[in-house]
Amino acid sequence: MLFAVTWLILGLTAGCAQPIANRDSKGEAIICFGDSLTQGQGAEAGRDYPAQLARILGRPVVNAGSSGETTRDALMRIDRDVLLKNPRLVVVEFGGNDFLKNVSLEETLRNLDEVVGRIEDAGAMVALAEVRTAIFTDPYLEGFRQIARKRKALLIPDLLKGIMDNASLKSDHIHPNAEGYRVMAQRVYKYIKPLVAGPGIK
Repeated sequence: MLFAVTWLILGLTAGCAQPIANRDSKGEAIICFGDSLTQGQGAEAGRDYPAQLARILGRPVVNAGSSGETTRDALMRIDRDVLLKNPRLVVVEFGGNDFLKNVSLEETLRNLDEVVGRIEDAGAMVALAEVRTAIFTDPYLEGFRQIARKRKALLIPDLLKGIMDNASLKSDHIHPNAEGYRVMAQRVYKYIKPLVAGPGIK
């Protein structure tokens, strides 16, 4: 019995020790790149999740969120809003608007894979945030996980867990309120904490 438990613990530990591309990144900026969930729609200024993440980290975080954007839009502005800002770690959050605007699953995942790949090619780490809502279906989620595995990106599972079904954490049926964004910021911090130490991080 002890032997079996030991192997289970070792297996779980190995699963947590996920290799991350560009762990030795020489970049400086932490950037949150996404749509309205990153921009902070539904909360007053300074209460979006990147701003609250910055307070937890004790260092600046760039909010590169833009409401209504799809993965197509992300590719159009990735140079200006991400790659030219000397990124060390980029939290990528896209996909919901692709579903709402009928972008095919195949294109969404292809675009998202290119977003992650271009950021990593620039020498930065990527944390890919998995967004699951009532309208999201399993193919999206599995696609996110496949991209994370392929690219050796950090996966932040179910970014909105416990928020979408809690009216006290929402400003409308899609967006969190300030308290909901605080929960998101804490969740992101929990996952990226091991990556935000070293050169360029104060």
